[in-house]
Amino acid sequence: MIFRLTNDLIFPNPEMAEEDGLLAVGGDLSTERLILAYQNGIFPWYSDDDPILWYSPHDRFVLFPDELKVSSSMRRVLNSNRFKITFDTCLADVIETCSVIERKEQDGTWITEDMKAAYIQLHYEGHAHSIEIWQNDELVGGMYGVAVGDVFCGESMFSKVSNASKTAVITLCQSGKYKLLDCQVHSEHMESMGARMIDRKEYMAMLAK
Repeated sequence: MIFRLTNDLIFPNPEMAEEDGLLAVGGDLSTERLILAYQNGIFPWYSDDDPILWYSPHDRFVLFPDELKVSSSMRRVLNSNRFKITFDTCLADVIETCSVIERKEQDGTWITEDMKAAYIQLHYEGHAHSIEIWQNDELVGGMYGVAVGDVFCGESMFSKVSNASKTAVITLCQSGKYKLLDCQVHSEHMESMGARMIDRKEYMAMLAK
């Protein structure tokens, strides 16, 4: 059953989501609603032609920092100091690049103008964060997401040069700030770095901490 949200700041029980994780439709992207959503394992995911759709997958694709896999070739990249790494210096630029960069087997973007504005506001209020990867003073990679306690809910990432997005993931995992990186949905890229599926009960227990 898919629930229709009202103006009230409330979500249905995430366990009632459809098989594909779709839980609810409607509402808004206010900071208060977004924070409530992430605290309950829910996130918005929709395109320009759709109403706001809220998802809560029954199984979550996550990366535990202590399970991170770094290849020997990637270690050489990190040790070469070819990249400069910064935090929270240009989240808006990271989001914008994530929204326009071409991706294989993906037509268009789910990062709408309203989504951009909402996550920039989350950043201003201290909830959303970005990692930026630079090469020769050019932004060549990065990722952004929402922090819920010890959990970093990754929203999107991009890479203009080889290994830039991997550098962002590794830096986040090795920062010591988080006990879990929530990748939300499966990708071969993140699986190669050690991400795996966990069930809702385990994921919600991590959020509760």
